[in-house]
Amino acid sequence: MSSITTGTASSADVVLIGGGVMSATLGAFLRQLQPDWSISIFERLDNVAEESSDAWNNAGTGHSALCELNYTPQQADGHVDISKAVVVNEAFQVSRQFWSYLAETGIVANPRDFITPVPHMSFVWGDANTEFLRKRYEALSQHPLFEGMEYSEDPAQLAQWMPLVMKARKPGQKLAVTRSLNGTDVNFGALTRLLFGYLASTPACTLHTRHEVLDLKKEPDGLWHVKVQDLRQNTQRTVKAKFVFVGGGGGALPLLQKSGIPEARGVGGFPVSGQFLRCKNPDIISQHHAKVYGKASVGAPPMSVPHLDTRVINGQRALLFGPYAGFSTRFLKQGSLMDLPKSINGGNLGAMLAVAKDNWPLTRYLIQQVMQSNDERMNALRDFVPDAKSEDWELVTAGQRVQVIKKDAKKGGVLQFGTEVVASKDGSIAALLGASPGASTAAPIMLTVLEKCFASKLAEWEPKLKAMVPSYGQKLSDNLDLCKTLRDKTTQTLKLQDL
Repeated sequence: MSSITTGTASSADVVLIGGGVMSATLGAFLRQLQPDWSISIFERLDNVAEESSDAWNNAGTGHSALCELNYTPQQADGHVDISKAVVVNEAFQVSRQFWSYLAETGIVANPRDFITPVPHMSFVWGDANTEFLRKRYEALSQHPLFEGMEYSEDPAQLAQWMPLVMKARKPGQKLAVTRSLNGTDVNFGALTRLLFGYLASTPACTLHTRHEVLDLKKEPDGLWHVKVQDLRQNTQRTVKAKFVFVGGGGGALPLLQKSGIPEARGVGGFPVSGQFLRCKNPDIISQHHAKVYGKASVGAPPMSVPHLDTRVINGQRALLFGPYAGFSTRFLKQGSLMDLPKSINGGNLGAMLAVAKDNWPLTRYLIQQVMQSNDERMNALRDFVPDAKSEDWELVTAGQRVQVIKKDAKKGGVLQFGTEVVASKDGSIAALLGASPGASTAAPIMLTVLEKCFASKLAEWEPKLKAMVPSYGQKLSDNLDLCKTLRDKTTQTLKLQDL
């Protein structure tokens, strides 16, 4: 059934709101699972992938917990908890399986258009941090998902792994590094455009850019009535849909609130912006080929872990350092300063006030980041590049992230770092809220949407789901042979063998 337009109204089986990687991934799943369903996609901006999915608006790290220290906290008794790292890594392996399927079936002609092998490293200094990293390495290296991880405190070895970081460094400093050659850089903007190109090439899918969703409401006819404005023609229409996915990044929260579903009550958002220093000197860029992650400051949100980051964007190498966190009341980079105030209501005010009271370290951290001078930003960079010069770097603004705030019986409200699917009880609408690891786990997150919203179809879809994601229904961490087989297969299919 294709999309039908009658005057100012139209209908579709599925409406996807937002032109980012989440909507693109869900659309690709549904196109494969149910090719007779009509899909209408609405994006407010001129093109898809211009907000959080854009290559310059996120770090592009294939988040697999190989280098991100915030996924492996040290407990009070000294041991390092790797449970979240295992979950994050396995989720990324699911995404890799889905991307591998896209390559195998020709939906994506060349996977190197969006994914590139780049070593992932964790870098610390000082006795206490070195001891932590050693314990982390000992815990992770025993797990099959982290096979091949290396550890070193030898300056000569570190100089081979990360020459730019070791160049001009004062001798005698206690340093430690872990390295994994299984790491990747992912251009999620390129991936998103490839997926929407695939969707738009099929008659059952229609992509509408410069279309803003103003409101949505479940009507007695059982359908969602989605009010859409064509920003080019300045006209409005109502689209009737059986299922709606709200995947508009930070813009998802206001629309979720407008939906009126009980599951959205009490949910709020806290926006965090970010900036990076981008290297302008090709000679310096050529000296570094890795994603080198350090430890976050006390009170810093997870997406603010400092890293010296090799990027591959449209075939060109780039080098970023950051992020430097900031605060804006916008929920999107191209959003409104009124986004945060308008999102506050009687249902979430208590939770938001409780979070403000209980998260003073985060507030203090953001104030310090906003007040930083260029000299202070350069000093932070020099922890990673000791001889960094201001004239070689420029400050660029990254994308907005909105952290989820929810009611809590004990605390009144909690600030959640991560991603969360909010779906109605009847499965007719779902929204994605939150941030890191975000895009890296788009495939498993969209599988969650399918399971929450299309439970009656899962038995019928299961063979196809297992074709797209061979580990579907299993845990790789519980099946060592399958873990190795699928990792080797996706490495080959995605052309990740050569560094």
